[in-house]
Amino acid sequence: MKKCACLLLFVFCFLTATSQVLTDSVLIENHYRTFHFQKPNHTTQNFNLIFVLHGSGGNGQGMMKPAENLEKEAGKEPFLLVYPDGYKRYWNECRKSATSVANQENINEQAFFEAMLHYFNKNYGVNGKHFYAIGLSGGGHMAYKLALTMPDKCKGISAIVANLPDQTNLDCEEAKKPVPVMIINGTNDAVNPYTGGEMKVNGSSFGRVLSTENTFTYWASLAGYKGKPKVETLPDSNSGNKQTITKYTFKKGRKPEVVLLKVIGGEHAFPEDVNGFTESWQFFKRQK
Repeated sequence: MKKCACLLLFVFCFLTATSQVLTDSVLIENHYRTFHFQKPNHTTQNFNLIFVLHGSGGNGQGMMKPAENLEKEAGKEPFLLVYPDGYKRYWNECRKSATSVANQENINEQAFFEAMLHYFNKNYGVNGKHFYAIGLSGGGHMAYKLALTMPDKCKGISAIVANLPDQTNLDCEEAKKPVPVMIINGTNDAVNPYTGGEMKVNGSSFGRVLSTENTFTYWASLAGYKGKPKVETLPDSNSGNKQTITKYTFKKGRKPEVVLLKVIGGEHAFPEDVNGFTESWQFFKRQK
């Protein structure tokens, strides 16, 4: 892996109804990589950096609306949300069968996230030793990659509607170190099959993925858990949406916590009965 170079390219901002959004970039191996964040109106000294990762074909700014409830807590709680852009709208995650330019050019994502961590430590005083990540769909796959390959800096992830690739479709070198992981997947997901198997999007195959249960077991086993997790049914806040959530938790002592929110009736989208972002922050807060 080449040593990353970081270069401030540009800063511009625009006003929304409630905030000032800043966009900046770093130079990674001849590619300017951009990211967005709301300008803090408070100190962020030693705050936690949380990356919010968009799905395939999206962009960072598109994740700001879904994350608005969590963004309102920034400053009241010790975190700063950052919304990176994938390379040409896609991430170079761990799916060997991915056909995006990011995958074909083998874009150095680890260098990008290390550079952003350095940027926000230098300019805003956030904790420069680690970060967290919340990812949706392709962003969930990118979150898995960060946990698989950067466990010393990636101290927890929340992957929404994403399963790990199986061994036939995995092209990341696994560090095999335990990391706190929350998975939020729907049983009726037609893109990321809950029971595993081939992923298809608009008729194109993205290779095979593990089942959600096997993805959950992978992270639980790395953390040293055996036996069965704690099981609880979450309150059904909207009985009309035909969704319910069962929560499975491995949590003991100082081991990394591993959680699965099984959204029964959930599709390839954010869950409706909980806010995935605020739930993720509560999960990150519990980690030691």
